[in-house]
Amino acid sequence: MELEGRYALVTGASKGVGKGIALELARAGAHVAVNYHSDRQGAEAAAAEIRALGREAFAVQANVGSAPDVDRMFSEVFARFPRLDILVNNAGVQTWKPLLELEEAEWDRTIDTNLKGCFLCTQRAARRMKGNGRGRIVNIGSGCNKIAFPNLVDYTASKGGIEMLTRVCALELGRYQITVNCVAPGAIEIERTRREAGDYAGTWARLTPLGRVGNPADVARAVVFLASDAAGFVTGQTIWVDGGLFAHPNWPYEVATA
Repeated sequence: MELEGRYALVTGASKGVGKGIALELARAGAHVAVNYHSDRQGAEAAAAEIRALGREAFAVQANVGSAPDVDRMFSEVFARFPRLDILVNNAGVQTWKPLLELEEAEWDRTIDTNLKGCFLCTQRAARRMKGNGRGRIVNIGSGCNKIAFPNLVDYTASKGGIEMLTRVCALELGRYQITVNCVAPGAIEIERTRREAGDYAGTWARLTPLGRVGNPADVARAVVFLASDAAGFVTGQTIWVDGGLFAHPNWPYEVATA
C-alpha cells in the first residue's frame, strides 16, 4: 500500500469530505487520528470504520481555531502515535449571508476555523516533521480559491487565504523535505451541500464538463496521491478536483461536440 505504516491527522473528519479522506488514507495503509469539534459520535464512528480496516485510529477533540486546543490535540496525537507523517487541514465552516448582513462574530468564526486553524495546525505539525526530515501537508481549498462566491464572503476570503498560505509554507518548509499542497474540490455532494439546493446534484452536474458532481472519495484519492511518495516532487500546488467546473469559462457560444 502507498501509505503503509504512515501516521496521519485529519481535521474536521467526523463526516463529509473529511471522513472520506480519513477512510481513504486508511485504505492506503495509514493510521489516522480523527479530529472533531462537536460531533464526537461521528468521529468515533469514523475511527471505528478505520480500525475495521486493520489500522490504528482514534478520535481527538479540538477547535482548530484555538491555539490551546490545537496544542492539546497535538499532545494527544503524539502520545498515541510515534510521529506524524501526514496532516490534512480539512476543518471548515461557512456563513451563507450577504456581505452587508454578515456579522463580525460570523466572520471571526469562519476565518478562525478555516484559515487560522490551517496556520496553527501546519505550524505545530511542521515543527515535528522537521525533525523527521520529511512530511506531507495537504490543505483543503474550494472553488473559492479561483472564483468569488456571492453570499459566502467569509468563506471565500478564508479559502483564498489558504491557497497563498499553502504556497508560502511550501517555500519555507521545502528545505526540510516537507511538501505542502492544496486540494480544491468543486461541487461535492455531502450532507451539508444537499441542503443548499433542492436538487444539488442535478443543479451542479449541468454546469460540470464531466456531467456529474463529485463525492468525498474523489477528493480523498487526490489527497492520498499528494501524501504518497509518488508526489515527492510536488509542492506549493493547487490540485483541482472539480470535474472541470472551474476551468469552464462564462462562454456565450455553444461548444461543438463530435
